Amino acid sequence: MIVGDLLELDSLHIGVTWATPELLGRQVTGVTSTDLQDPARYLQPGELVLTGLVWWRPGDADAAVRFATSLRSAEVAALLAGEGTHGTVPEALVAACRTHGIPLLSVPSGTSFRAVTDRIYLRLWGDLQARSQGVAAVPEAVRREVVGLMHSNAPLTELLAHAVARLGLPDCSVLTGGGRVLAASAEGGGTRGAVPVGPPGDSPFDGWVLQPHTEPTPAAATVLHGLAELLAPLATRARATAAAQRQTAARILDLLDQGGPGLADTLLACGLPERQPLTPVTVRIEGGSTVWAAAALADALHRLDVPFAAAPCTGGGTAAAGGAGGAIGAPAAVGLVAAPAAQVTAALRAAWPGMQSRLTARRLLRAGVGPSVRPEAGALRGALVQAGYALDSRVGGAVGSSAELGSLAALLRGIPAEVTAAFHTRLLAPLAEHDRQNGVSLLGTLGTFLDHDGSWSRTAEALHIHVNTVHYRIRRIEELTGRSLARLEDRLDLRAALLCAPPQPAATR
Repeated sequence: MIVGDLLELDSLHIGVTWATPELLGRQVTGVTSTDLQDPARYLQPGELVLTGLVWWRPGDADAAVRFATSLRSAEVAALLAGEGTHGTVPEALVAACRTHGIPLLSVPSGTSFRAVTDRIYLRLWGDLQARSQGVAAVPEAVRREVVGLMHSNAPLTELLAHAVARLGLPDCSVLTGGGRVLAASAEGGGTRGAVPVGPPGDSPFDGWVLQPHTEPTPAAATVLHGLAELLAPLATRARATAAAQRQTAARILDLLDQGGPGLADTLLACGLPERQPLTPVTVRIEGGSTVWAAAALADALHRLDVPFAAAPCTGGGTAAAGGAGGAIGAPAAVGLVAAPAAQVTAALRAAWPGMQSRLTARRLLRAGVGPSVRPEAGALRGALVQAGYALDSRVGGAVGSSAELGSLAALLRGIPAEVTAAFHTRLLAPLAEHDRQNGVSLLGTLGTFLDHDGSWSRTAEALHIHVNTVHYRIRRIEELTGRSLARLEDRLDLRAALLCAPPQPAATR
């Protein structure tokens, strides 16, 4: 497929704003939608770039130049600019594309980007099939029927059921890499013999597989591979759509760090409601990338069937770090969900075991859910900090919730281990040194005394010692620490120091 083929696609009404015959002959490898000002890191050479021009503001004279420069550095094939946002393609963008030699095509407001993307991938797929023998196992009549259903945007369930029935295959399901069922020809499922649909994903949660519900015969297995190849354009399109959604969602994070100008428009571009409260989520994979974390989060949130945006964090700042003020925790993926926090937490906890099973034991998948807040920059930043703290504190297990941060122990778990260990040592090192040199455990006595609310008699009973011995040990603790256990403030400090004790090796315990 070449750029000029876009002008021949029926009903899309794509026009040329600026191009030369030579540039219209460029080969096309794919298509990506974006409204980022600098999308170069998300683009591949030879791709078509679709933009709704949300990033362009009439008062910013250099915006078009920056955008075109980014496209040139990525070596894209052409730019398709939507006229829906501003009514026309800005002259500044035309000039910038002319300067950088980027063919510029216009997409009228009545043409959806989804329709453009669908037609492009179907055309690319058709070019590929003309050179491929991979679907030889599928009869030509059935192949035409499946392609026709694709062109008519038939639901995947309908398309799969039709193909399975016409090909005489066992019932099948189409699943994401994360195990989410996209379509099934019948109830039930299988666990063996999955066939990849399209190219492998960038993470264990990307890509599609075709899963037969029962063990296929050798002949049926061959046909299954042919059907998987027929469905490949749909999987490729889904991946492109997901990548575009992540790019737009990444813009939200940038805006939150910049103070929020233009946030409302970007939320709408992500499909999020304008006034409904949003719940922030942070996800991290220990030993995995933020792209993996974003893919896992998106796959889990799809099961809620509500609007959401999810993106990997690529820089610093409050949203990127997912911790208190951006200082706590490793980089994570971030999501905003149009659903109550309790509902989001429950959905993630239900999906998490299956998601974790896609990873090795060393790559632990964890999440933190913040409170639902109004869709305003200040409120969202604060809620994201709470979500990051819930992740780091691990309250509630692998999926933490800020609503469950209800104890001092849970609060302290969100603080970096280096800080809590230093606090523990600063307050309790004299007691630890005493215990190393003597056969009496003042640390144990302190913990028991605080556990029993400062009761001398109950502490003595728990430790099986005389109450006078308890009095002696408490005085010694107060002398060594410089704290008075008669004061609530000092008791709280010492309790916090005990809770900050570094975990001991199993052999030591």
